[in-house]
Amino acid sequence: MTRGELKYEGKAKRVYATPHPHEYVVEYKDDATAFNAQKRGEWAGKGATNNAITAHLYPQLEAAGIPTHFLEKLSEREQRVKAVTIVPVEVIVRNTAAGSFSKRLGIEEGTPLSRPVVEYCYKSDALGDPLINTDTAVALGWATAEDLTRIRELALQVRDFLVPYFAARGVNLIDFKLEFGKLPGGEIVLADEISPDTCRFWDAETGEKLDKDRFRRDLGGEAEAYAEMLRRVTRPA
Repeated sequence: MTRGELKYEGKAKRVYATPHPHEYVVEYKDDATAFNAQKRGEWAGKGATNNAITAHLYPQLEAAGIPTHFLEKLSEREQRVKAVTIVPVEVIVRNTAAGSFSKRLGIEEGTPLSRPVVEYCYKSDALGDPLINTDTAVALGWATAEDLTRIRELALQVRDFLVPYFAARGVNLIDFKLEFGKLPGGEIVLADEISPDTCRFWDAETGEKLDKDRFRRDLGGEAEAYAEMLRRVTRPA
């Protein structure tokens, strides 16, 4: 697949045009950021690991009835995807209190939630991805009420697939962030990635963090944690 013009560069990926108008190439970078890019770093193999995890999970999500933008893994750090227009509303699904949720509400990290909590953020690096509600998204034209209903439905379907998938591999899925996009025909599909960059993974026995919190909190061992998650994701249950 020939890469063309750079269409977009984010904190962790580059997106390139291709000769096919309805397809892009996504390149995963080794860069790491936290706290709205106030903290920066990188480690060798990060992009390849996240690409491999996403490329392993997305076909399984498709098989479970969840439409995605993923088409195929092209190389260690590249994948071919359907061209989508990203809905500028990020979705966070929380199963256990952690991170900003715990800090914001004064709830101890690790407290189980009696039901999944779905939160929404406006996708804006300049504003720090502020927390919003669905009324705000509709009022400002970022998404329609119908879009948001579908996005919530898909986000919970992703949760229902991932929670037992990771549990069978000794990992608790604490929370995760998703992005969705629209195909030219208007269909909403899962986009972006599922990886230790976008999920909190805790070892089910020890509680060890196997995700980007190792970078955020200066715990060290980021490369080892990401590699361990790749091993678990790709092994049979």
